[in-house]
Amino acid sequence: MTMDEPPLTLLKSKVREIADFPTPGILFKDITPLLSDHRAFNAALSLLAEAVEDIAFDVIAAPEARGFILAAPLAKHCGVGIVLIRKPGKLPAATISHTYSLQYGNDTLEMHADSFEGMDSPRVLIVDDVLATGGTATASAELIKSAGGVPVGLAVLIELAALNGREALSDVTVRSVLNY
Repeated sequence: MTMDEPPLTLLKSKVREIADFPTPGILFKDITPLLSDHRAFNAALSLLAEAVEDIAFDVIAAPEARGFILAAPLAKHCGVGIVLIRKPGKLPAATISHTYSLQYGNDTLEMHADSFEGMDSPRVLIVDDVLATGGTATASAELIKSAGGVPVGLAVLIELAALNGREALSDVTVRSVLNY
């Protein structure tokens, strides 16, 4: 790779595909090689920031766990806070939960019930690593609404377009950096 390599080419070269993970028939897009490469990680964050610069939001919500990795530096860059959306039993205060379908099963997410305390209908950008069927993003949006927030957008590093996740999110702006 050269220093003048286009950012999207660099990012795509750092996404590893793993067949049959986590279940048979799934082609998993592994971003850990991208995260471990300083240039690729910086390029990914810069492209995510550019993708959302026209979306007005007050706070970022991030689903566990790879969403945290991308959302935290993006929130710092954008000058907003971050709300964590986690798997059950990981948050210490009162929570709200939502169960949803994944490409390969079902899952439940939780968020602190008071995540938006002191904010009046905050506009919330959801940030995650991948948009597949839209299950995680939709569950996140439902949690945000239940806590008094307004989901206004979803920003992801990777979109698996053939799985039609965008269709589940017709009421929010969706931005992705890499499309497969």
